[in-house]
Amino acid sequence: MSVPSRRRTLLRLLVDLLVPAALYYVLRSAGMSVYLSLLVTSVAPAAMGVHTLVRERRVDGLSVFMTAMMVLGVGASLISGSERFLLAREGWLTAVVGLWFLASLRVGMPLTFLFSRPLLEHRFPVRGTGEPWDALWERLPRFRRAWRVTTVLWGAGTLLDSAARVVMAYTLPVDAVPALGTALYAGTSITLMVIANVYFVTVGLFDRRSAMYAPLDHEDAPAPSACPAPGQRRTIDG
Repeated sequence: MSVPSRRRTLLRLLVDLLVPAALYYVLRSAGMSVYLSLLVTSVAPAAMGVHTLVRERRVDGLSVFMTAMMVLGVGASLISGSERFLLAREGWLTAVVGLWFLASLRVGMPLTFLFSRPLLEHRFPVRGTGEPWDALWERLPRFRRAWRVTTVLWGAGTLLDSAARVVMAYTLPVDAVPALGTALYAGTSITLMVIANVYFVTVGLFDRRSAMYAPLDHEDAPAPSACPAPGQRRTIDG
């Protein structure tokens, strides 16, 4: 992924987090009811996400993931007319995300690997030529373990986030929940990213000299020569 593409992805993540909360308070200040304000803030980002996918005609895992979560949010919003349920839907969707992280450990590659690869693969020259992550995944057991551990971390973290979000939705003043929910997203994401990167540094993911990449050195080592070493006498049978 190019630098502009990474910037667009990060910008979209920021917009997806901030726009719904800002739009909610704009609609509330204009006199719209809590229920309708929450419904609009569910529909608008989902429509924007689908429009972006259609316009760019480019599908990547992160874009599909974000759009799918928004569309599911719209579906959840239409299930019940309860304001509290609408506020809690973010918590239920976050729980789905956490379970998805954990389920990915059993099928294919873990989500942290799939989501990080478009952002980091070409900025992460493990070897001089920048070997593809798919090759590293196949050849390095510790590389695979690092991504599995961080996937467990994100799965557990998002499940805790979802529980807090549901509690907030049913116990706090209605108009306080959207802003606090956005702050919780930011706090959870930053905390998990910091913990994950500390772990990556600890296990040597970003250090080509670490034990994680030792198998690559063994693969690159020249095969033993059939010629005798200097000073060694060749024996002749018979």
